Amino acid sequence: MKLSKIFSPAILIIMLPAFSEVALEGARTQAQTAEKRVTVKAVNKLSIARPSQTIEIMAKDLTPLGEKDLNKIHVWDSAGKEMLSQSVDTDFDDYHLPDMIIFQADFAPNQTQTFTVTAGAKREYKKDDFRAYGRFVRERFDDFAWENDLIAHRTYGKGLITWKGEPLTSSAIDIWTKRTSKLVLNDWYMVDNYHVDLGEGMDNYSAGPTRGVGGSGLWANNQLFAPTNFVDSRVLTNGPIRVMFELVYEPFDVDGVKVSEVLRISLDAGSQLDHFQTSLTTQPANKDLALAVGIKKAKDQQKEFNAGHGWLAIWEPSEKNQGMQGLAAIVDPRAFDKQAEDTRNNLVVLKPAAGKTSYWAGFAWDRAGKITSAAAWKKYVDDFAQGVSAPIEVTVSN
Repeated sequence: MKLSKIFSPAILIIMLPAFSEVALEGARTQAQTAEKRVTVKAVNKLSIARPSQTIEIMAKDLTPLGEKDLNKIHVWDSAGKEMLSQSVDTDFDDYHLPDMIIFQADFAPNQTQTFTVTAGAKREYKKDDFRAYGRFVRERFDDFAWENDLIAHRTYGKGLITWKGEPLTSSAIDIWTKRTSKLVLNDWYMVDNYHVDLGEGMDNYSAGPTRGVGGSGLWANNQLFAPTNFVDSRVLTNGPIRVMFELVYEPFDVDGVKVSEVLRISLDAGSQLDHFQTSLTTQPANKDLALAVGIKKAKDQQKEFNAGHGWLAIWEPSEKNQGMQGLAAIVDPRAFDKQAEDTRNNLVVLKPAAGKTSYWAGFAWDRAGKITSAAAWKKYVDDFAQGVSAPIEVTVSN
């Protein structure tokens, strides 16, 4: 038929080179992208297994990739499988831009692992990727609540002070015991029946006016001084691996010294303990103060303190006859001063210092099935403390 002459060889000869140029250009782009990579070497220098270790890479170490948007950074294991990663804003700058990438890996004793980091399309998450989350809960009189796949917490905002139903003035760190790896915070608040275990866990801990688990204060003149409920909060990063936020407290008096506090709390997936970082401002300025980390006293507690590794571990009956629970606080052993107590709290007191202080605190519930004895809890806390003193050694090379 004459119509077939429209598709002449001449036309095909003209079109084929143009198509080839497009394909070649795409191949060149892919090759250039593949060349832009950095290698991360991570070394566990301890002779203990270390699951769910969070690796941190600062933005400055990723400049060879030529990508400033950290949400487009991807991490790959040695087998070429992409790993879950998260961009984190550590300084809460004006633009709230992330300045660090984190991801997690399990380490055998003394193991070295290598990872590859590249730039590409923006990372997309699914709901099931999230193993850490937190938020301000205005509907519950200004709680701030947070959780990971193992534990959950809340602490109290100023709205609770004046609530007619059950007012409470306290900066305690409360705990919610979980026996599911899924995130439950929103569901529990929605149903508003979290004092009953329906298969996922429950709130069976009464923090009240104590320090709860990891609440801090200042020790002066053989007395604990603590702030009241937080008055402001801000979220720095919110999963899927790490939740990190700050709480602001009104100035409070510490034996004649006016103290303002900002408390930064972070919780990573797979961890039984939170990281607490206090930032104190005093009037008069730069006044040295002794921080005290507290754990609520309870009947039939089994306590053990290890000054060399800087930890206090407690194993005790859970309230309402709901099994057993472990509680702990970890401090820098070089900063440790003494143990103390008041009528409500066991305290680990640090040497007087000005500015910022860092410590860890958290808990475990035997009915979650992960840590089911005092010995297992003590081992977990001691291994964790060793890990704090000897973090995974990370080097980044082009």
